[in-house]
Amino acid sequence: MIDLGLSKLAVIGVVALIVIGPERLPKVARMAGTLYGRAQRYLHEVKSEVSREIEMEELRNLHKEVQETAHSFKTEVESFGAEVENTVSSHLGEVESAWRGDTASSSSSHVTPDDIERKAREFRRKKLVKTSSVPAWYKNRHGGRQHVLSGAARVRKFRPGTKSNTSFF
Repeated sequence: MIDLGLSKLAVIGVVALIVIGPERLPKVARMAGTLYGRAQRYLHEVKSEVSREIEMEELRNLHKEVQETAHSFKTEVESFGAEVENTVSSHLGEVESAWRGDTASSSSSHVTPDDIERKAREFRRKKLVKTSSVPAWYKNRHGGRQHVLSGAARVRKFRPGTKSNTSFF
């Protein structure tokens, strides 16, 4: 930008006063200020228009990406639906034969009680591992907490002095 200090502005004012004259100087200064304001407004409008165009271009690109993603998702869902439909139609014969009671086609999928018992044991074991990090028998043996005490109950329990079992009321 142009570096105008106070001394440079004073020189420009003195030259303008000499060239233009004292009676026309206020009019010229007012007109110069008006033109400067118009130029600033015009530059602001141009900047805002350019930024709006940039934002619109970004929105168009984003809209295009979203449409492409939606289209690819739709094709994936359609292909998955077709795959599920093919699988269901291929197993429909097995289901119908099992419904009628035919054992020739379903002999390979017979489940024994031992399998059921083994799966139940495995399920209970996995559930126990997931739900408890320290077994209850270990907590009981080593003095783990059975329930949580509030702050006031903890103070009362460990307060030095007499232990009275009398109620406040």
